[in-house]
Amino acid sequence: MRPLILDITDSAQIQRAADAVESLDILINNAGVALYDDLSDPSALERHLAVNLFGTYAVIRGFLPLLTRSGGAVVNNLSLNAVAALPILPAYSISKAAAFSLTQSLRAILAPRGLRVHAVLTGPVDTDMNRGLDIEKASPESVAQRIFDGVDNDQEEIFPDPVSSALAQQWYGGPTKALEHQFAALLAAATPAASETPASSPA
Repeated sequence: MRPLILDITDSAQIQRAADAVESLDILINNAGVALYDDLSDPSALERHLAVNLFGTYAVIRGFLPLLTRSGGAVVNNLSLNAVAALPILPAYSISKAAAFSLTQSLRAILAPRGLRVHAVLTGPVDTDMNRGLDIEKASPESVAQRIFDGVDNDQEEIFPDPVSSALAQQWYGGPTKALEHQFAALLAAATPAASETPASSPA
């Protein structure tokens, strides 16, 4: 195993990293930024979107040829804030909600290629990002293991910690998930010409 260090907001670095990898079975998008703000400064939102949305999208685009060859999986580490905003982190919440929509969209678009796209809806984890919060936090090791278990079990949404896992049953039986499947079926029923969009072949 050889680590590759890159800035996910730099397309040239992403391409160099992709060129250095011979084969890839699973891509885990874990890079992110979370800064306290009150939406009074547009640059805070732009910074969050640059990393948490556009950076994630760019990495998927860069490594998609490798994943297509292997029939692999994409795992986007999001947050419970993707489905309910945390008012002390509004720009972060907005960016994660957008990344969740990206995940759902790519899940349907890439399914015909045999690719799986997973959303990890994490609660509080004991990392530097949450170091100052006096709340119950899961260990990074336990979260990582549950993410891999979720991928092995082909869970579209993965709830890898005690706080998030309490919502799993309601999520899979809820109207939002049902609506996602209905919308995905519309794409599957579309003609091949209609489904050949730039997003289905990120290049």
